[in-house]
Amino acid sequence: MIALLRGILIEKHPNQAIVEAGGVGYDVTIPVSTFTHLPGTGAEVRLRIHTHVREDALSLYGFLTGEEKVLFEKLISVSGIGPTLAIKVLSGVAVPELIHAIIRGEVDRLVRIPGVGKKTAERMVLELRDKMPAVSGELPETPTTAALSAVDQDVLSALLNLGCARPQAEAAVRKAKSAGAPADFEPLFRRALELVR
Repeated sequence: MIALLRGILIEKHPNQAIVEAGGVGYDVTIPVSTFTHLPGTGAEVRLRIHTHVREDALSLYGFLTGEEKVLFEKLISVSGIGPTLAIKVLSGVAVPELIHAIIRGEVDRLVRIPGVGKKTAERMVLELRDKMPAVSGELPETPTTAALSAVDQDVLSALLNLGCARPQAEAAVRKAKSAGAPADFEPLFRRALELVR
């Protein structure tokens, strides 16, 4: 099984990275949190990999931190949560916030993530509450600056990849910007995700 992939970042999108290692381009599914911290294309990157094998597919899921990978593997251990939904969960909520929500049993917070229904959220809390790592400190504050059009496009793409309809996704991005959401991809994405109806 592939556990680590180090190579040149050929392409990056909010849900995908293509990494060339040893002359082979690996298509890796990533959460938004990993996308946010990837270097520019052409740079060397190192991703921790979860290899998911099914009868008809071999899929790679990549993470920049061990914490993200561990949380992903805990999520897919919950009945009803597959790798695709686990990536959506990690994309919809920052890792410390997700851990807090599960430990505190905040089902209402979890159901705001696209694809997570009430029963799935309740299972996450029930099955993972006692398995969550400790989170030190408070949740990070985000700075406020004006957004860039390239960032807006990435946020829109990420929302569409999570299954949001384009009109609602575009409206959410506009609302998030007008409400003073930060210009950085991750905070703008998370704010827009909360506004999608």
